[in-house]
Amino acid sequence: MEHRNYRDREGGGRPRYHSQPKADKMEMIFGLRPILEALHAGKTLEKVYLLKGTKHSISQEITDLAKAAGTPVSLVPNEKLDQLTRKNHQGAVAFLSAISYSPLDEIVASLFEKGKDPLLLILDRITDVRNFGAIARNAECMGVDAIVVPTRGAAQINADALKTSAGALNLIPVCREANLKDTLHYLKNSGIRVVACTEKADDTLTDTTVDLTGPIAVMMGSEEDGISPEYLKRADVRVKIPMAGQIQSLNVSVASGIILYEALRQRQQA
Repeated sequence: MEHRNYRDREGGGRPRYHSQPKADKMEMIFGLRPILEALHAGKTLEKVYLLKGTKHSISQEITDLAKAAGTPVSLVPNEKLDQLTRKNHQGAVAFLSAISYSPLDEIVASLFEKGKDPLLLILDRITDVRNFGAIARNAECMGVDAIVVPTRGAAQINADALKTSAGALNLIPVCREANLKDTLHYLKNSGIRVVACTEKADDTLTDTTVDLTGPIAVMMGSEEDGISPEYLKRADVRVKIPMAGQIQSLNVSVASGIILYEALRQRQQA
């Protein structure tokens, strides 16, 4: 059987158009002025949807403020906005985030100042909400200091994510980064090794040469196609989880638990 990247076979890949958050799953704001006021007030927004083709000063201000805050903005047709809400949205809908995101550079600096070796978890395009919640639960239990996600192509952190995480998302910092390539460069320059968990690796997790002590950032790939090639080639270490069955593929949340446990085990014995 072909050896493939860790993915969620049950989930069927990335969520499709209809899988966007609904009003009963995440608090919604609609209308240009309310969204603008929320941004000015420093509210953390998960995502902003604006009517495509609109040329309005308020729309532009919303776009500028959202991008400055690291909030993804999608330009969509009116039909999409009508799917999100039946109310008078005025061409603008946004969802409040269930958590507040943390600055990665501040977390890294704080960890080093405390004399601690950072253990970070980078999630490349994990889009399934329940997978994300389960991964966050694994991360908190295994002592991960922060989870790093991309601004675009990441699971929406809504009520389902919080529930699946068993409260872990209220305990572990989540950092939303606009460009993971730049983030990997920053981490490596900070003395943090990037460890990619991928079936494309030659080394297995049980090899004595695989060192998960010291400052590291474990990187997990998407449910559909694993870690992006451009990120994979920037990893300092590539490692795969040994398997004896025929399926040769693990749910990404299970895979994250296995490698994070091994990191914890090695660090406790170091």
